[in-house]
Amino acid sequence: MSKKILTIMILSTILFFFGCKEKNEPEKSKEDVEFEKFLEESGNRIKEFKNRKIYKKLTSQILDSIPDDKLEQTIFDNIYEIIGEDYQNELKNVKKLTKGQQAFFSTWILEGEVNNGGFNQFYFNSSGQYAEMAKIGLKTIGAEKFSELTKRANKIFNENKERIEEFDDGTMESFSESYKGNPLNDLDTEFYKLYELEKIGDLRIKYIRENKNEFTTK
Repeated sequence: MSKKILTIMILSTILFFFGCKEKNEPEKSKEDVEFEKFLEESGNRIKEFKNRKIYKKLTSQILDSIPDDKLEQTIFDNIYEIIGEDYQNELKNVKKLTKGQQAFFSTWILEGEVNNGGFNQFYFNSSGQYAEMAKIGLKTIGAEKFSELTKRANKIFNENKERIEEFDDGTMESFSESYKGNPLNDLDTEFYKLYELEKIGDLRIKYIRENKNEFTTK
């Protein structure tokens, strides 16, 4: 057999092998494609979040230039630029902010905590120190029904504070146990249903747009 024929046979075998391999690869399912798209979009969002612009000072012009879907994060970042990361004195420093900034900060925290783990988690964590401020803040931005619900939650927590705090030993096991028979649990369902009537985020954005002086640098 000549070298030329042998070479042709080898090349044909290689092409056949890779050709078959490519043809035999299973086509991606719709779910696989959607999942890959989800991962790519998630990566882009994370990258965008990490590279977001954080303003140490805000002006009316800057606020006007920021779209609604980025406005709350902008305000939140700016507040932390003002109060710093002195967590031991955080509440004290937040109380030095404007009425609008206090309303925004406290309601943002309450909403995030309750949506993540209910009122029990809100009070269990240090976020509970904003309970009264959040009640007032919700009324300030026009979320009257959420404010009334938070008022009831504050009352229930204060009445059951000693029993609930018995579980506060720093372990996840105790935290999980604190939900059993907790009278705050029923209020979580009410909180989630209220979104059908009031959108806290939309009301915060509306308040910011109408009260820019509360969020700008003097």
